[in-house]
Amino acid sequence: MKQEKLKAIIKAMKTENVSQMILTDPANIFYCTGKWIHPGERLLALYINTNGETKLILNKLFPQTEELGVELIWYDDTEDAVELLSHFIKEGMVGIDKTWPSGFLLRLQQLKKECHYCNGSIIVDQVRMLKDTKEQELMREVSAANDRVMEQLIPLVANGYTEKELNQIVKEFYAKSGHQDVSFDPITAYGKSGADPHHITDDTRGKKGDSVVLDIGGILNDYCSDMTRTVFLGEASERAREIYEVVKEAQQRGIQAAKPGNRMCDVDFACRNYIEEKGFGAYFTHRTGHSIGIEDHEFGDVSSVNTERIKPGQCFSIEPGIYIEEEEIGVRIEDIVLITEEGCEVLNHVTKELIIVPMKES
Repeated sequence: MKQEKLKAIIKAMKTENVSQMILTDPANIFYCTGKWIHPGERLLALYINTNGETKLILNKLFPQTEELGVELIWYDDTEDAVELLSHFIKEGMVGIDKTWPSGFLLRLQQLKKECHYCNGSIIVDQVRMLKDTKEQELMREVSAANDRVMEQLIPLVANGYTEKELNQIVKEFYAKSGHQDVSFDPITAYGKSGADPHHITDDTRGKKGDSVVLDIGGILNDYCSDMTRTVFLGEASERAREIYEVVKEAQQRGIQAAKPGNRMCDVDFACRNYIEEKGFGAYFTHRTGHSIGIEDHEFGDVSSVNTERIKPGQCFSIEPGIYIEEEEIGVRIEDIVLITEEGCEVLNHVTKELIIVPMKES
C-alpha cells in the first residue's frame, strides 16, 4: 500500500464517519497499491478499516508477483467471494466504491444485515483530486509528451486524410513515443464534424476553409493527458477568425480564474460569461472542463453548478468552445492546468495563436 495515500483516505473516512471502505474501482485500487488489476466480472475488493487494517480480495486467476503492501486474500471460481469478504467486515458503517456491481452489494447486504451502507465514492475521489508532488511531476511529463504529439499532428491535416485515417495516425504517434495507450479515442474533426461536440469520427475529408478540431491525449507512466487545438485548412474566414479569438480569450479568462479560493464554477463563468457577452452563448453547449489524473475524467468538474473551492494540487482542463452547425464551424481550445499556491500552471505549451495549415497542391 502507498502509505501516504492510505493515511489520507483514512483521515477522510474519519471525517465522513465511515469506519470501513470497500474499494472496487480498478483505478482506485491502483491509486492505493500501484498495481492495475482488471478482474472482468470477478470480484476485486480492497477493504480498508480506519484502524489501519487492509485486505485485498482477488481471484487466483490474477497472481501477483510484486509486493503490494497489503494482505492478499485469495479465492477461486468455486468459492463465494462476497462471503469471504464479509468475514472481515465489522458492524457499523460501510462505504461502497462507485463501480461495484449491484449483485455483489446485494449479496453483502444479505450476509451483513447488521451493517449500514453508504456511497463512499466521494472519500477517495476527493483524496485523488489533490495531486502530490510526484503526481504533479507526472502530469507535467505526460502533458509535455502530448504537446510533442500535437505538434507532429497539426501539419498532417492538410494531407488529405479522412478523420478515421488521422485518428489512426494519432494512435500510432502515441505508440511510437512510448505511451501506454490513448487517454480516449482521439477526436479529429473537419468543418461540420467539429461543429458537433458529439461527432463520431468518420470518413469525412477536409476542405479549404474548414476548422479542424484536434482533441487528443495519451497515457504515460499511468497518468493521462488531454489537449485540444483548432486549426484551419488553407484559409480562415473573417467569421471563423472572430469565433476563434472569442474562444481563445474566453479560455484565457478561465485560466486567470483558476486559483486557490475561487470556486470551480468561477472558472466556468469566466469563460461562459465572455462567450455570452460576444453573442455566442447558445453555441457553448458543454461544461468548461474536468479533472484529470490516472483517468482522463476524474471527480471535480469545471461547471456552473460546482461551487467547491479550488485547492492547490488540483489538475483540470479548461476547454471552452463554440459550435455552429449551420455554419459548419467548431472551435475548442483546451489546456490542462495545475493549481499552485498562487494561481495555476498551464501544462500545455503548443501555441494558441490562430494557425492556417497550407493545403497540399493536388
